[in-house]
Amino acid sequence: MLVHPTLSGAGQILLGLLAAVAAVFDIRYRRIPNWLVLAGIVAGLLWNTSVSGWSGLLLSLAGFGLGFVLYLPLYLIRARGAGDVKLLAAAGAITGPGNIFLICILTAILGGIIALIVLLIYGRLRKTLFNIGWMLQDLTHLRAPYKSTEELDVTTAKGMRLPHGAMIAVGVIAFIFLATHGVTI
Repeated sequence: MLVHPTLSGAGQILLGLLAAVAAVFDIRYRRIPNWLVLAGIVAGLLWNTSVSGWSGLLLSLAGFGLGFVLYLPLYLIRARGAGDVKLLAAAGAITGPGNIFLICILTAILGGIIALIVLLIYGRLRKTLFNIGWMLQDLTHLRAPYKSTEELDVTTAKGMRLPHGAMIAVGVIAFIFLATHGVTI
């Protein structure tokens, strides 16, 4: 299946601003403010409605819903913060469902590469691979991994964490690059 990411220039600007501001807040304060994601949601809904009428509103709502649903399970097992879930939902309100799914995939791939580099720099690769195995074991037994060890809970400072809002911004930048250059993947 080929995917051709598309988003007009105004949508790219809206999405880029949302992701950039969220990344700055997440890196600096380890939080993504509610006012920011709410502004992104409202802007996405209004912009899509003004451009495409009712079909734009429905597309925007579908993108919002999909963005929310994609990260909700990770929030429930404390692998992502609530701000990350809301940020992806806000980005989905701007981009629509097909594009937010692509942004999620790009975020996972590029964020994973960045995480791997950070783990290698800090000498934490082996410990992280052990933790991933631990998490998978807990999940296969229908147990929340954060209940086994605090290191697997993003709400504590015990484990090594990357500001995921910044990783979403990396996925957004890649998406905008692909959309701008007409790349089909």
